[in-house]
Amino acid sequence: MNLLERYRGPILVLLLALVLAGSVVLVLRRPEPQPLEIPIPTRPPTARPGPIKVFVNGAVVKPDVYTLQPGDRVKDAIEAAGGISPDADESRVPNLAARLSDGQQVYVPRRGETAGFSAPGVSGPPALININTASGAELDSLPGIGPTTSQRIIEHRNKNGPFQRIEELKEKKLVNSSTFERIKELITVQ
Repeated sequence: MNLLERYRGPILVLLLALVLAGSVVLVLRRPEPQPLEIPIPTRPPTARPGPIKVFVNGAVVKPDVYTLQPGDRVKDAIEAAGGISPDADESRVPNLAARLSDGQQVYVPRRGETAGFSAPGVSGPPALININTASGAELDSLPGIGPTTSQRIIEHRNKNGPFQRIEELKEKKLVNSSTFERIKELITVQ
């Protein structure tokens, strides 16, 4: 019987003890994890936006500047002006669901009126909407354009740069042909 076989049991116990001691040393030397500090964001107080002023003119009963609330729609502005007048071209009434913004003009066209018109009491034609700089609310005010389409137009110009021609709205399938025909005299790409 050789020496290794004779002391085999004690050698195994010694090796096991060394492995166990090494494991204990590793566990004790490992740094204790630090608790995670998660910052809790504080919300600044939100200011309630004040009333907005909107100029409503064209084929409405009482054209004037009206004070409305943030979130109000074109329909609210037209109602504040007494509704549309009998000579209104109802096929070209601005998008009634469009949200209003402070300083916006809501113009209701009259029957037979063409682009470049000058309404009584208004100096010059209404401003064309620049599709390269218009806000969502301004685009929403165009007939046939709603929040989804205005958002697609804004996303397209942000991603691809400014439009070079108004016809790109139709070519890029951002609006259909009939909507383009309704808005082409109201928009520009200055």
